[in-house]
This record gives sequence, C-alpha cells and structure tokens, in this order.
Amino acid sequence: MYKALEDRLRKALRHHIHERYKTDVPIVTERPPKLSMGEIASPVCFELAKRLKKPPRALAQEIANSLKPIPGVARVEVAGGGYLNAFLDRADFFRATCEEAGKQSAEAPAAPAPDAPKFIVEHTSINPNKAAHIGHLRNAVLGDTFARLLRYTGHRVEVQNYVDNTGVQVADVVLGFLHLESKSLDEVRALAAAPKFDYVCWDLYTRVTLWLAEDKSRLEIRAHTLKEIEEGHGAAAEMAEVVSTAIVRCHLQTLDRLGISYDLLSRESEILHLKFWDAAFAMLKQRGAIQLATSGKNQGCWVMQLPSEPQDSEPTAESEQKSSGAAEDEPAELAEAKIIVRSNGTVTYVGKDIAYHLWKFGLLGRDFYYRPFHRHLDGREAWTTASEPPSAPDAPEFGHAREVYNVIDARQAYPQQVVVAGLRALGHTEQANHLKHFSYNVVALTPRCARELGYEIPEEDAKKPYIEVSGRKGQGVKADDLIDRLEASARNEVESRHPELIGTAEGNAMVDAISKGALRYFLLRYTRSTVIAFDFHDALSFEGETGPYALYAVVRVQGIWRKGAERDAQFAAEDAADLMKTEEIAKFVAQGSGDDLWDLIVLAGSLDAQIDAALTAQEPAFLTRYAFELAQAFNIFYHKHHILSEEDAEKRTFLLKLVWLVREQLVTTLALLGITAPERM
Repeated sequence: MYKALEDRLRKALRHHIHERYKTDVPIVTERPPKLSMGEIASPVCFELAKRLKKPPRALAQEIANSLKPIPGVARVEVAGGGYLNAFLDRADFFRATCEEAGKQSAEAPAAPAPDAPKFIVEHTSINPNKAAHIGHLRNAVLGDTFARLLRYTGHRVEVQNYVDNTGVQVADVVLGFLHLESKSLDEVRALAAAPKFDYVCWDLYTRVTLWLAEDKSRLEIRAHTLKEIEEGHGAAAEMAEVVSTAIVRCHLQTLDRLGISYDLLSRESEILHLKFWDAAFAMLKQRGAIQLATSGKNQGCWVMQLPSEPQDSEPTAESEQKSSGAAEDEPAELAEAKIIVRSNGTVTYVGKDIAYHLWKFGLLGRDFYYRPFHRHLDGREAWTTASEPPSAPDAPEFGHAREVYNVIDARQAYPQQVVVAGLRALGHTEQANHLKHFSYNVVALTPRCARELGYEIPEEDAKKPYIEVSGRKGQGVKADDLIDRLEASARNEVESRHPELIGTAEGNAMVDAISKGALRYFLLRYTRSTVIAFDFHDALSFEGETGPYALYAVVRVQGIWRKGAERDAQFAAEDAADLMKTEEIAKFVAQGSGDDLWDLIVLAGSLDAQIDAALTAQEPAFLTRYAFELAQAFNIFYHKHHILSEEDAEKRTFLLKLVWLVREQLVTTLALLGITAPERM
C-alpha cells in the first residue's frame, strides 16, 4: 500500500501543479527521517521555486492549502524550507494493507496474458566441463530471484540456461580423456553414467590446464579438437556430447537442491549445426559490421571495430570464455571479444552470442527444434534445443523477447558490450537498448573458511579479507560439497534443539529449509557489485542479517498466529484482516501513543515499494534487507507486547491482526528470495 499511496500523491501533485502553475516538474518523493514528520515527503517545491521565482516555503504552503483531498492521505503539511509532508490515514492504511496482503502467492503468481511482452532471463550458464562451484551459485541464485520478482509483478518470463557444449572448456576435458587417460568413448560413457562424474571432470580439467602449460605446442592439439567439436564430427565431437550432456544433468541435480529451475537449455552446438551463425555472419558482412583483417597478428580473422576503439587496435585470439558463464576460469582479454571468427574458421563465443541474441529477439528468421530434457522438483519441465526435427509436439514457443537480462560476471562486461554493438551495427537499436547485462562480482572465501576446507594459504595472503578461488586451478568450493556442509551444520542445530526429529520427514524438511535459506540469503544479501567472502559460520548464524534469523522470525510469527487461531476460531478464517472497525484500529495506531505499532504497519505495508526498488535497480539485496528489517521490527514488537496474554480483547484482536499481516509479508518476501520457512525451528 505504501507504493500505491506514494504513486497517488505524486499523481495528485503533478496534476495540481500543472493546473495551477501551468508547468511540469519532476515529482520526487522520499521517506521523512522521523515518523513525526509524516510518511511521505516531497521536495518538489524547491524545483518549482526556481522556475516560478518564488520562495519554496510559500509555494509549499499554497499547495498544501489548495491541494484536493487524496484518498488514504489524512493531511499534507509544510516542513522545513519548503517540503510537502504527507501524513497517511493510519486506520485506512492498515485495513487496505491487510486486504492486499496474501492476495497473490509468490510461489504461484497470477499468470500474465499469453501475448504479454516476454522477458528472458538467462542465468547460470556453467561451462559443462566440471562440477558447479560457489561462484556459479551466486549467478544462479541472483538470476532465479530476479525471475521470481518479474513473475510476481505480472511479467511473462522465460528462464534460459546457455550450455556452451562446443567451447574450449569442454574441449579441454575431451583432451584429458583422449590424451592423458587414453579413454575410449565407451569408457567415458560408463564414467558419465556413474555418480560424481562432474567431480571426475573437475580434477581432470585441472590436470589438462597443467599439461597445456607444460608444452605450448599442445595448444595446436586443442585447436584441432575444438574445431572437430564445433563441426560436430569425429571421436572428439562424440565424446564432447557425452561429457557435456552428463555434466549438465549433474548441474541440474545440484541446482534443484536450491529450488532453481529453467524453461530452456540453449545448447551452443545447435547454434552452429542449424546455421544460426551462418545467417548472422551473412548479416554482419552485408552491413559492414565486421571486416576481414588482411595484415598484422589478426590476419585472416573477422573482427568487429567498435566505435570507441582506435582503428589500429589489434586484438589477440587466445583466451576463450562463454560470455554468459562464470568468468573466473579463464577471463577473456578485452581485445579477444572483438574477434568474431578466428583465422582457422572457428567462431568465437562473442560471434555465437550475437547470433544467439538475434534469435532471442526473434530477428534471425530461424528457430531450434526442442525436446524435453529434465523435470525439476517443482514440476517445471526444462526443455533443450535440438538440431534434428521434429520438435516435440507440446513444445512451447521460445524466444521472441522484448527484454533480455543476462546474468553474467562483471568481468564479462566488455564482451557483452560487443554483443550490444553487434545488434546496433545490424540496425536493431531498440533491441540493443533492451539487452541488459545483470552483472555481479565474484565469490571468494574468508581465510577461516579456506582453512576449514584444507587450503594452504600463502603467507602473503594470510591477512587478506578474502581468498580468491579458481576452478581452472582446481581451487574452489564445489556447490554440492557446500550444500552438504551446510546441511550437516543445520542438522547439528536441529539435533541440539529437537533431537526427536532427526531422521523424520519433518526433521529433514527443517534441515533442508535452514540450509537452503542460509545459502540463498547469504548470496543475495550483498549488493551485486560486492565481492562476497563466503564463511560457513556467518551464513548459518541465527543472529544478525542471516537467513536463519529471518526464518526464525517467520516460525515465531506462525506460532503466535496458530495459537491465536486455536483460541479464537475467527482468526483461522481467510478474511481475518476484516475483524475490526476503522475507529477501533485508529485507537491503537493514534499518533504518539501508537507510533511503535504504526511504524511496524508502515514497514509491513512497504513490500511492494521494496519490490519495485529491487526491480528498478536490479538489486535483490534490497529485498533481503527488507526481510531482515521486518523480522527485526517484529521481534521488537513481540518482546514489547504480550500478544496472546493481552487482557483487552479489542487490543488482542488488533495485535493478532498485525501478527497476521507481518506473517503474510514475511512469507511472501522470503518466497521471492526462494526461501521457505519450516513449521518450527
């Protein structure tokens, strides 16, 4: 309701100023620093004063005196040198907030119209050559949460996971099986069918990195292997298909543990085999967006010259990294991104990305074939692209987006800019404007966490705030190991409080909720530009701004509400929000005597404003902070007011109503973060 009233006030001020002063100015609103100054303030009169050459306070007084009544706003007063401060109708706000709360489920939001503009969110996009690690989890959790926020606010959302199954990382693992271990295709198939194949490839990938570093001439073998895989023929291509498909299945099983699901797995091999790149290549050449280098170290390469780059800038073509994957393995040099086709004819990841984004926006004139691939724990079917017809008869329509968000490591900002430049060069300015890089920083380890995991920390790194990890070097926390470790710690916590639940369905659900909530909250609580230093102790703490703290608040709220409903059957009804008259509510939230209760009500009624801010800034951390503040405010309220033992029946009804409101808002907030509270903790 706070956002609705804020919008209502802005609209009223905009209309009033236009009608009275025949001018339009931006209407900005903010929260006053003190409750005694109202709930919404606007400094609009300062800007208006510049235009009209009048004192801002005098203008503010004129507007306050002449502004028509605004539903939900009790009065507008002048403050300071010219602020307009709005005081809300407290009883009306509480009633309206209760009516709105719980109308829409974050787990099952209302379905948008089938023809509504589509928003594509691409996230995770782990190279299918080894186990997922903690850095990948930050990507996946950010993307999943952002998609939940979009769905909750009525958008039609398609979640994609790009599978770079023809890239150099997969080629390296194939090299390892063929040249380091001399494995046949059948032997690799047998390994791929066994558990922990992603762990096997993790170790092998590290060994191949060392093997290539020992003798640079081996890079020629890699280049040949990569070309075979891209062209889709030979033993290397067959083995790459076995390896990448098995690893993707491992990744999906890992991510199911965190409640993360996808609509489409887009495989890079189909971009090549269905000639997506050929179509994009022809477009780029026709528009003069790329040029064939005839001299220098890029001779024979097709390159894109960016408007901001000097004409004699010469990129190199060694490193390779899918732009939408986690970047810590092999950060691409900036210049590499400008090479679209290498001199040996293989396409760089940026070239394939340009073709892929033309398809995402429905601009390529071609489509994939589709097959069902994996059913997530929430029942959602994850489809995959295929190169052979026909598509499965019940395949959805994919692509054709109006807006695309790519959740990608901040170090891949430059390649993303090249993709945008490619769209612009082809004349697709509108689509280029709607391609958004949802960037984030890396995940490292605290020194304590690194030691717990058995890492040897060099003396020069011992005093650093965090220890960097590298999947290519085999240094990192595998995602499944991390989740296992968190579950073990959560199980210990449950056992210390409820030993009778260990091994039961309720106990297992509690362990799952606490561990998943702890990890998702930890990865989301930091702003995207922040380097996260992960620590087991900090993530699982029941105190401070953590997932378990927010979960415990929900459990406490639910317990109070349940006991209240047991004592009075009327509270068990769905319309429990409508149990009191307006004048009764007003008595308990009166200015002065009811300010502490009113503060909690305003906070609870600000959920939609927080969601709007999180979406506008593309910053899920705003919502974790809100969950913490609401949980913290409720705990203060709980300790100050004797809810269930309150002797005044009217006040007890009001307090239980407030408990119900907080419960609805907390449960919704956590669900948007992908977190579900257990029945007890």
